[in-house]
Amino acid sequence: MRKLFQVLGILPVLFMLSMPVSIAATVPASRNRATFPAPLLREKASSLATAINAGGYYNGIRLCGKVKIVPYNGDIKVEVVNSFPDLKVKVVEHFPDRIGEWQFVEYGQDFTVQFVNSLPDIKIKYVDSFPGVN
Repeated sequence: MRKLFQVLGILPVLFMLSMPVSIAATVPASRNRATFPAPLLREKASSLATAINAGGYYNGIRLCGKVKIVPYNGDIKVEVVNSFPDLKVKVVEHFPDRIGEWQFVEYGQDFTVQFVNSLPDIKIKYVDSFPGVN
Protein backbone atom coordinates (compact mmCIF):
# COMPACT_ATOMS: atom_id res chain seq x y z
CA MET A 1 0.00 0.00 0.00
CA ARG A 2 2.86 2.36 0.84
CA LYS A 3 4.48 1.80 -2.57
CA LEU A 4 1.18 2.58 -4.27
CA PHE A 5 1.01 6.00 -2.59
CA GLN A 6 4.63 6.73 -3.54
CA VAL A 7 3.94 5.87 -7.18
CA LEU A 8 0.72 7.92 -7.20
CA GLY A 9 2.57 10.88 -5.72
CA ILE A 10 5.14 10.86 -8.54
CA LEU A 11 2.63 10.41 -11.39
CA PRO A 12 1.45 14.06 -11.58
CA VAL A 13 5.05 15.27 -11.67
CA LEU A 14 5.95 12.85 -14.45
CA PHE A 15 2.85 13.84 -16.37
CA MET A 16 3.73 17.55 -16.14
CA LEU A 17 7.33 16.90 -17.22
CA SER A 18 6.22 14.87 -20.22
CA MET A 19 4.00 17.67 -21.60
CA PRO A 20 5.57 19.91 -24.25
CA VAL A 21 5.62 23.54 -23.13
CA SER A 22 5.80 26.42 -25.55
CA ILE A 23 6.94 29.76 -24.18
CA ALA A 24 5.62 31.47 -27.29
CA ALA A 25 2.10 30.34 -26.38
CA THR A 26 2.29 32.03 -22.95
CA VAL A 27 3.72 35.37 -24.13
CA PRO A 28 1.58 37.65 -26.29
CA ALA A 29 2.72 37.88 -29.90
CA SER A 30 2.95 41.67 -29.69
CA ARG A 31 5.77 41.47 -27.14
CA ASN A 32 9.36 40.47 -27.68
CA ARG A 33 9.90 37.25 -25.72
CA ALA A 34 13.45 38.17 -24.71
CA THR A 35 12.58 41.54 -23.17
CA PHE A 36 9.06 40.95 -21.84
CA PRO A 37 9.92 39.69 -18.33
CA ALA A 38 13.27 41.48 -17.97
CA PRO A 39 12.02 44.86 -16.64
CA LEU A 40 9.77 43.09 -14.16
CA LEU A 41 12.64 40.96 -12.88
CA ARG A 42 14.98 43.96 -12.54
CA GLU A 43 12.35 45.93 -10.64
CA LYS A 44 11.75 43.09 -8.18
CA ALA A 45 15.47 42.47 -7.66
CA SER A 46 16.23 46.13 -6.98
CA SER A 47 13.35 46.51 -4.54
CA LEU A 48 14.47 43.44 -2.60
CA ALA A 49 18.06 44.64 -2.34
CA THR A 50 17.36 47.38 0.22
CA ALA A 51 14.41 49.27 1.62
CA ILE A 52 16.30 52.57 1.43
CA ASN A 53 16.59 54.34 -1.92
CA ALA A 54 19.81 55.95 -3.19
CA GLY A 55 18.68 59.37 -1.95
CA GLY A 56 18.53 58.12 1.64
CA TYR A 57 14.75 57.92 1.99
CA TYR A 58 12.65 55.16 3.51
CA ASN A 59 8.90 55.47 2.79
CA GLY A 60 9.27 59.23 2.32
CA ILE A 61 11.29 59.69 5.52
CA ARG A 62 14.72 61.27 5.02
CA LEU A 63 17.07 59.23 7.19
CA CYS A 64 18.85 62.10 8.88
CA GLY A 65 17.88 64.53 11.59
CA LYS A 66 16.48 64.37 15.08
CA VAL A 67 15.35 60.91 16.14
CA LYS A 68 13.24 59.82 19.09
CA ILE A 69 13.37 56.22 20.35
CA VAL A 70 9.94 54.79 21.17
CA PRO A 71 9.00 51.39 22.63
CA TYR A 72 6.28 50.68 20.03
CA ASN A 73 4.62 52.12 16.90
CA GLY A 74 7.71 53.87 15.64
CA ASP A 75 7.85 55.31 12.13
CA ILE A 76 10.66 52.85 11.35
CA LYS A 77 11.51 49.49 12.91
CA VAL A 78 15.30 49.29 13.18
CA GLU A 79 17.67 46.41 13.89
CA VAL A 80 21.29 47.12 14.84
CA VAL A 81 23.69 44.77 13.04
CA ASN A 82 27.45 44.43 12.67
CA SER A 83 27.50 43.39 9.03
CA PHE A 84 25.49 44.10 5.88
CA PRO A 85 23.60 47.18 7.10
CA ASP A 86 21.17 49.12 4.93
CA LEU A 87 22.35 52.37 6.53
CA LYS A 88 25.48 53.42 8.40
CA VAL A 89 24.53 55.76 11.27
CA LYS A 90 26.75 58.32 12.96
CA VAL A 91 25.35 59.74 16.21
CA VAL A 92 25.99 63.51 16.37
CA GLU A 93 25.27 66.18 18.97
CA HIS A 94 24.50 69.05 16.59
CA PHE A 95 23.40 69.62 12.98
CA PRO A 96 22.36 66.16 11.74
CA ASP A 97 22.16 67.35 8.13
CA ARG A 98 23.63 64.47 6.11
CA ILE A 99 22.07 61.08 5.42
CA GLY A 100 22.92 58.71 8.26
CA GLU A 101 23.60 61.43 10.83
CA TRP A 102 21.19 61.04 13.74
CA GLN A 103 20.74 63.19 16.84
CA PHE A 104 18.75 61.40 19.55
CA VAL A 105 16.22 63.71 21.25
CA GLU A 106 13.25 63.47 23.62
CA TYR A 107 11.05 65.98 21.75
CA GLY A 108 11.07 67.90 18.48
CA GLN A 109 11.90 64.76 16.49
CA ASP A 110 11.88 64.43 12.70
CA PHE A 111 10.93 60.75 12.96
CA THR A 112 10.70 57.96 15.53
CA VAL A 113 12.42 54.59 15.61
CA GLN A 114 11.59 51.37 17.38
CA PHE A 115 14.52 49.01 17.96
CA VAL A 116 13.62 45.37 17.26
CA ASN A 117 15.45 42.04 17.13
CA SER A 118 13.47 40.55 14.24
CA LEU A 119 11.51 41.70 11.20
CA PRO A 120 13.05 45.18 10.89
CA ASP A 121 12.19 47.74 8.23
CA ILE A 122 15.87 48.69 7.95
CA LYS A 123 19.16 47.46 9.39
CA ILE A 124 21.70 49.96 10.71
CA LYS A 125 25.29 49.90 11.88
CA TYR A 126 26.77 52.56 14.13
CA VAL A 127 29.94 54.13 12.71
CA ASP A 128 32.33 56.93 13.71
CA SER A 129 32.87 58.18 10.16
CA PHE A 130 31.36 57.98 6.68
CA PRO A 131 27.66 57.58 7.49
CA GLY A 132 25.13 56.98 4.74
CA VAL A 133 23.55 54.42 2.46
CA ASN A 134 25.62 51.41 1.39
